[in-house]
Amino acid sequence: MLDALAFLLEKLFVFSSLKLFTFTWSDEGKCTKRSQAPSFQRGDLFEVPRTLFTHSGIYLGENKVAHLIPDILPVLTSDKNQISKVVTNKRLILGVLSKTASIRVDAVEDFAFGSNIIVNSMDHTCKNPPLPNEDVAKRAEELIGVIPYSLLWNNCEHFVTYCRYGSAVSMQTDQFLQCLKSVVRDQRSVLLTAGLGLTSIVCFGMAPSTALPTLLIPFILWMIG
Repeated sequence: MLDALAFLLEKLFVFSSLKLFTFTWSDEGKCTKRSQAPSFQRGDLFEVPRTLFTHSGIYLGENKVAHLIPDILPVLTSDKNQISKVVTNKRLILGVLSKTASIRVDAVEDFAFGSNIIVNSMDHTCKNPPLPNEDVAKRAEELIGVIPYSLLWNNCEHFVTYCRYGSAVSMQTDQFLQCLKSVVRDQRSVLLTAGLGLTSIVCFGMAPSTALPTLLIPFILWMIG
């Protein structure tokens, strides 16, 4: 069943064109570079665009990047050779579902996965000033290993902002929650969910599995809106 769910989610990621978790930075202060290790400094904060989000990591020097990524494999095996291989979409999705991640070290090319690397752009948006680069890299190295994962409360952005600025925050999470708040506050969401619920009752008949969501979801949205 997990294999089937992972397959469906993987296809959803591939075909989706909506960047729901991508924070839009201003062009001012952006430093976009290709993966040219000599131009990077140990302790730099890397960002690379993905289909649904922006992935982040800390450059450790010698063409290596520490980054937090969901991964089911460390739970299933202690074989370091298997774990050290590049994390596949299936491993990542199952890691999200099991709330398991690892802070691991990969080559710059594997981390970037063909995307442009944005360097230290958060320096212009975070409230806290960046720590000295060597302190940033040492913080990242101390955290390497298996950790719990949360899409909203403990993701790759929390890791890099803790390392570089001393405080774990995620602007992508904040943006998502703001969007969610706006949806909840929009009373049209109540009408939409009620309409979908009534449609499900018409199509599938009156049953607890259709009637309860039809009543509860619009009611909850109404109360918290």
